[in-house]
Amino acid sequence: MQQGQPMIIMGDDAQRVKDKDAQEYNISAARGVAESVRSTLGPKGMDKMLVDSMGDVTITNDGVTILQTMDIDNPTAEMIVEVAETQEDEAGDGTTSAVAIAGELLKNAEDLLEQDIHPTAVIKGFNLASEYARDQVDEVATEVDADDTEALKSVAETSMTGKGAELDKDVLADLVVRAIQGVTVEADDGSHVVDLANLNIETRTGRAAGESRLLSGAVVDKDPVHEDMPTDFEAADVLLLNDPIEVEEADVDTSVNVDSPDQLQRFLDQEEEQLREKVDKIVESGADVVFCQKGIDDLAQHYLAKEGILAVRRTKKSDLSFLKNVLGAPIVSDLDSLTADDLAVGSITRDTEEELFYVEGEDAHGVTLLLYGTTEHVVDELERGIQDAIDVVSTTVSDGRTLPGGGAVEVELASRLRNYADSVDGREQLAVEAFADSLELIPRVLAENAGLDAIDLLVDLRAAHEAGDTDAGLNVFSGEVENTTEAGVVETAHAKEQAIASAAEAANLVLKIDDIISAGDLSTGGDDDEGGAPAGGMGGMGGMGGAM
Repeated sequence: MQQGQPMIIMGDDAQRVKDKDAQEYNISAARGVAESVRSTLGPKGMDKMLVDSMGDVTITNDGVTILQTMDIDNPTAEMIVEVAETQEDEAGDGTTSAVAIAGELLKNAEDLLEQDIHPTAVIKGFNLASEYARDQVDEVATEVDADDTEALKSVAETSMTGKGAELDKDVLADLVVRAIQGVTVEADDGSHVVDLANLNIETRTGRAAGESRLLSGAVVDKDPVHEDMPTDFEAADVLLLNDPIEVEEADVDTSVNVDSPDQLQRFLDQEEEQLREKVDKIVESGADVVFCQKGIDDLAQHYLAKEGILAVRRTKKSDLSFLKNVLGAPIVSDLDSLTADDLAVGSITRDTEEELFYVEGEDAHGVTLLLYGTTEHVVDELERGIQDAIDVVSTTVSDGRTLPGGGAVEVELASRLRNYADSVDGREQLAVEAFADSLELIPRVLAENAGLDAIDLLVDLRAAHEAGDTDAGLNVFSGEVENTTEAGVVETAHAKEQAIASAAEAANLVLKIDDIISAGDLSTGGDDDEGGAPAGGMGGMGGMGGAM
């Protein structure tokens, strides 16, 4: 107050939500995101069709793809999306589980807040539970050797189940495991390092997924620039070039005036000579094959064909970088500095039916997974499923631990957390118990998405774990409780630890907010969407938009 008048410190368009209203607003926004992907969880999960502003359609049940594609325009909701993105970056899979657990934690936290338990106590309890649960993951986990092909195939198949790759998961899991083993090296300390930079994925349409192949080396989806060029070499000297084989253009706009046909001819001859010099440099280096990222002039193509050199132009930057790994050759950016040392030896084979070049190196290593699908949508979803499988298998190789799937580990952790809660003093004990209840969301949702009775199955799961069967999980196909490790349903321990940590931290971040101050509407896009929360009220979800 200033001389009896209120002091205005916020603009007319500013909005503010305080205390309980702010907590309710944030929790509802976060839960809205979590519930949008819950139905995709598990082998029986449903798919989402996402249509962007350009009309492009994506059909998927991959959690992070759904959340990244959705037009989310709410600051709290975007914090939950970050959980999925972090999970994808760190573990490669488990994004839906992480987001669903975060939403359930906030739902149970809201019940505690209504009992007048302070958010600080809830946050402390969640932190204690998260740390304890992650410690218990290590105790429950099974050690896996990097050479244990069957165990790695089980991890890959579990990751693929419920996704586009499921129908041919036997074939595809074998390809994934062989691909990972092909790019795994053993470090000096005995640990295994998976170099995913040496693993490339190429997709093609028109064939069944079961016809996918693993190739040693690289695949280049390009044609020779000239029909008279050779296409197959057993031991070729290969040049990777990031410099156009074209007439050099002036840096500024120029014009040339000619007074006679002779002058024009001399000008054309000079251009021809310049191209000839570029080709001569390639010939003198001893190159048999040229993969060029830039353009190749028509006349230069003719000269290269006469010299018996295979040339490919407009090679994708990603392909050129992968060829560098496969062949062990540098990428030359200036033809004037080209020497024989810049070349690498490799075999080149042309698949005329597929219109592909297969490139294999002698010394360096690299593999390509050639995936087939009947249509673009099918092959896109197949690639997402395969990428997740590659990530979890590589994580398993590096981490060396697996867990029983089918909700088994969540029920076991929940049981141990409830026992641990008895040793926790104060109101934090209730938060630890709420954390345990939240973990059991996973088997509940797995059952619901399979059309099964979630309550009865959860009771059966708890009874099995109380009887000492730590690997008892849900078989969503038979609707029975079984030993999921023996059934080959296994997950990577690192992904589970990351999901628990990310979900707990995201929930705590939301719970710690008791005041929201916005310069405009409560959205992040800065557009004119309606639905921002008015001052002092909860309002809408700040432009969650039609995507929800």
